Amino acid sequence: MSNPLLAFWFRLFGPDDDRTSPRMRSRVPVVSAARASATIFLILRRMRAPLIVLITIFAISVLGLTLVPGHTEDGQPWRMSIFDAFYFMSYTASTIGFGELPQTFSDAQRLWVTVSIYLTVIGWAYAIGSLLALVQDRAFRQALALQHFMRTVSRLREPFLLIAGYGRTGELLGESFDALGKRFVVLDADEDRIEALELAAYHADVPGLVADARDPGHLAVAGLANPHCEAVLALTDDDEVNLAVAMAAALLRPDLPVIARTMSPAVAERMAAFGTPTVVNPFDRFGDHLRIALRAPASYQLMTWLESGPGAEVPARGDPPGEGRWVVCGYGRFGRELIPDLHAEGIDVTVVDPVADQAGHGSGIVRGHGFEPEVLQQANVADAVGFVAGTDNDTTNLSLVAAARRVNPGLFVAARQNRPSSAPLFAAMNVDSLLVPTEVLAHEVFAQLSTPLLWRFLQEVPARGDQWAARLVDCMTRRCGRHLDALWKVRMSRADAPALVPWIDSGGARLGDLLRDPDDRDVQLPVVVLMVARDGECVLTPDDDFVLAPGDELLLCGRHAARRALDTTMVVEAAREYVVSGRHVPVSWIWRRFSGAA
Repeated sequence: MSNPLLAFWFRLFGPDDDRTSPRMRSRVPVVSAARASATIFLILRRMRAPLIVLITIFAISVLGLTLVPGHTEDGQPWRMSIFDAFYFMSYTASTIGFGELPQTFSDAQRLWVTVSIYLTVIGWAYAIGSLLALVQDRAFRQALALQHFMRTVSRLREPFLLIAGYGRTGELLGESFDALGKRFVVLDADEDRIEALELAAYHADVPGLVADARDPGHLAVAGLANPHCEAVLALTDDDEVNLAVAMAAALLRPDLPVIARTMSPAVAERMAAFGTPTVVNPFDRFGDHLRIALRAPASYQLMTWLESGPGAEVPARGDPPGEGRWVVCGYGRFGRELIPDLHAEGIDVTVVDPVADQAGHGSGIVRGHGFEPEVLQQANVADAVGFVAGTDNDTTNLSLVAAARRVNPGLFVAARQNRPSSAPLFAAMNVDSLLVPTEVLAHEVFAQLSTPLLWRFLQEVPARGDQWAARLVDCMTRRCGRHLDALWKVRMSRADAPALVPWIDSGGARLGDLLRDPDDRDVQLPVVVLMVARDGECVLTPDDDFVLAPGDELLLCGRHAARRALDTTMVVEAAREYVVSGRHVPVSWIWRRFSGAA
């Protein structure tokens, strides 16, 4: 009944009304581009001396052959012409051994040819040695890599993301976007990370360049001026570099969305001065998430699951205490972001830090290290309901958790994991809530860029209540399983769903009919419609009787097979007719003529 080949053909070559037009290209510097195109001149410059030596030896050899006297077979004096000497030296220099042409050489000519052969060997040895040294030269290899990178980026003909910084956050985002079929380009100052990028098992080649992202020329080489570049991500672990990237993108391509990472509120304000970049502070986001988790555990569970990307398993629903006193160990950048969020929820907080002073917050403070028994007793951990190990040292945080649980086994424990290599240790510790800044950042960026509808949906979730979120999680796990396979958007337009247009225009297009299996309409596709956006308004989790209208945008999650089946219904008229009415109609024009349907 369905025709997947036709759907694939339409997706591949169908109209694309989202294609961006080239703009702002002239603003982007091309200094690095010119540097890359000068690779051939670098070769000529390094090989100038060997080439001059070779040409000189060749010229002297040719001149000598024309001057040295010879004789013909009948004993008449004879001198080689310039053309004959050039011809003889040309094949002699490369092969040695085609014979003496056009006449048998005299002894003087043979002596000169012998000298010329040795000189030529020396010249070639010098040239080949110089060429091998050039190939091993770091500057030359960088020039070749830059030129290859430029060619690859310039050939991109589909939307891609420009990622500055390929640390743990970049890796997580790369895996998520690759699973969605999105292309991306990477800049990173660490050569090992770029080499790791080449070894990663992505579906498509990922162009990567070792470069300083603060240089606007490098951003230009990485595709900032490319009309298919759809966003810039500043994800390095240096706030100043991220600021420079956000600033360059805002000034050179103000039409592009920019997402930048920072741990500093001051840097966030400096970024906000350039356009409207989305600044993500993982510490601040963790505080926001913790507030949601305290009020609505199911909503937090749903948001965390959807933000985790393709393949993520539904997380366990936590049960953090909404009342009582918390103890927070560490009053650095993380503590300063988290404690105001806890205060906003009406939670009393005791801070444990060896150097923090009383100024800056109105809660009690205990000076010392939280893993010391007397300090825990002074902080009265035995009577607390929540405990946060939030220092910038993983070993210290693990010690804090162990010490606190020894005093109060019933504590709700949250911890901060700073290094990816510590993940097994925190997993074994089985903390109730774990902050991994790189993962928080990756989830936030994924939610904003995977599809704009997902970010809008996540903004609406907290206002819908915890029971609504719990029902939705149950519905998703029942229909789609405990792993998030695919999360995608479709638009009810002539470009994306040509087969549905007449049906939608009739005013009777029920959402429940659209989600039938095109191979067996009695079977419902394993899909959940999370949201329908129409004329700036949105409807969350519409029911099967929801009537579609032209231009509606649907946010769906479900199985990959269900996505392919829905694509077929949207493109193939026969599939649409079957799922709507149950009638089987011929697909091709010939069969329609035979059956009288056309």
